[in-house]
Amino acid sequence: QVQLVESGGGLVQAGGSLRLSCAASGRLFSGYAMGWFRQVSGKEREFVAGISGGGGITDYADSVKGRFNISRDNAKNTVYLQMNSLKPEDTALYYCARARLIVPNHAARAYDSWGQGTQVTVSS
Repeated sequence: QVQLVESGGGLVQAGGSLRLSCAASGRLFSGYAMGWFRQVSGKEREFVAGISGGGGITDYADSVKGRFNISRDNAKNTVYLQMNSLKPEDTALYYCARARLIVPNHAARAYDSWGQGTQVTVSS
């Protein structure tokens, strides 16, 4: 079972940037797609971005396209989410997740391992 640990969350003003990191334990990290999801209390967890095992395929929610960038360093077993031009509506608990397959998917059920989350708060 892989363990995922997110970091990099915090409080930022609207228009600012944050970079989230997710460190994964275990072997064969490059064999799985990784994703970032976010959740606001009382709402369902929503897909933010995903990246294939080799990093060649990325996918984004429409709400973050052009502002967020997902990347990974397989040598470091780490996936990143660079978030720019942040908006108050980006405020949420952000989760890193490992997919069951090598390509990303928007559905949370396609992911079998989750981190504990890191809080991102964007003030207006």
